Amino acid sequence: MNKRQNEVFVWPLCTRIIHWMIALSFITSFITAFFHSLFKWHLAFGWIFGIVLIYRLVWGIVGPNYATFKTFKLSFAELRYYFVEKVQNRWRKIHAGHNAASSWFTIIVLCFGLEIVLSGLLLQGTQEASGPFCFLNNDFFKASTFLFYVHEYGAYILVAWAFIHISGVLVEQFYHKTNMAFAMVTGYKRAEGEDTVVSIWHHLFAYSVIAISIGMLYTIVYDEKSYLTHERFAKIDYAAENEAYAQKCGKCHKPYPPFMLPSASWTLLMDGLSNHFGEAISDRNITQSEQESIRAYLASRSAETSSRKLAFKTLDSLGTMHPISMSKVPYWRAAHEDIDRSVYKRPSIKEASNCFACHEGFEFGILDNTHIHIPQ
Repeated sequence: MNKRQNEVFVWPLCTRIIHWMIALSFITSFITAFFHSLFKWHLAFGWIFGIVLIYRLVWGIVGPNYATFKTFKLSFAELRYYFVEKVQNRWRKIHAGHNAASSWFTIIVLCFGLEIVLSGLLLQGTQEASGPFCFLNNDFFKASTFLFYVHEYGAYILVAWAFIHISGVLVEQFYHKTNMAFAMVTGYKRAEGEDTVVSIWHHLFAYSVIAISIGMLYTIVYDEKSYLTHERFAKIDYAAENEAYAQKCGKCHKPYPPFMLPSASWTLLMDGLSNHFGEAISDRNITQSEQESIRAYLASRSAETSSRKLAFKTLDSLGTMHPISMSKVPYWRAAHEDIDRSVYKRPSIKEASNCFACHEGFEFGILDNTHIHIPQ
């Protein structure tokens, strides 16, 4: 029996919460993708998006009435009839569950959403060398470019569909006067049918997913040792790898990771020690044998030998260029183009080449997006 006259209780509270979790986790992960310093939040909300999508998939099989796929209207004839009736009859009666348009939209969200999540996880593993798929980095890091476009365009397509969905809801709200915009707030639809019944098991399942999602947010954002964000690459011990590089070069500045530039760039830099960024370095500072040792070390650990994101992106952007400064690399310029030049003049940074100021752990070869912090 209906609790409200002329209205049907369709969406229980747990369903409404997860509906908004799907929407908010997607849009938040979409927005944070544009900010490197918010990468952990991007990962966290991406994981939440994936969890609630899987929940919705299962809910479509075992959930209460109006939520299951068997009640969806997925034939093209039903979809055509829905739009024809929508145009011809402004005051038509609406279905208590999913109409043909919302049925198809749910399937679209599940398909594109799961594609975005899966490609994102694979991209994290191959490009960032972190997370549960970090083992793929060594052999498949070159596939990260393809995965990036699959991930990016999938997100843009889903954003477009979200706007179409919102437009449809607004038409229902203001033209057809069905009060549709509030159905996912109150749980009631102005329709004909019986109120939905939700069992204790439905509640336990739904609220467990909500709790897991909240735990996931905390784990990824605040737990430094989380399995979901752990990195494949260990910190570089320069003293153990090449004592001359650590001791001699380290006297004037923190050691730069060799994989940040190609071998040809390191060769040019070592050949130009007589004018090393305005300083004259001779064999009295670094002996010839030490210079040769450093040269060989830098070449053996250069960008060509690494599967790290910075190495791959740098090489891909250079073409025939052989810069000896990272700030001259096209990839570096593209990655930092949104940063105001005045930021580099802050006392805590001083110059664009001071990568150590914003990248925590840079001197140990740590360059993933989760360690970016721009000081004030």
